[in-house]
Amino acid sequence: MRVASYAKTIVAAVVAGATALTVAMGDDVLTTTEGITVALAILGALGVYAIPNAPADRDSVSR
Repeated sequence: MRVASYAKTIVAAVVAGATALTVAMGDDVLTTTEGITVALAILGALGVYAIPNAPADRDSVSR
């Protein structure tokens, strides 16, 4: 496993989670709902990597 090939995905997940956590910790208390929001932000960033792009269809591209 090469970590370099996953670097952008890891950074995206950390940034998304940290951003959600920063907002959630505004009142110095992390509730269950806020924890779920942080987890979903991380999973959303990881999901972008997990789902492949659709293949480009050259015939349908307008120029």
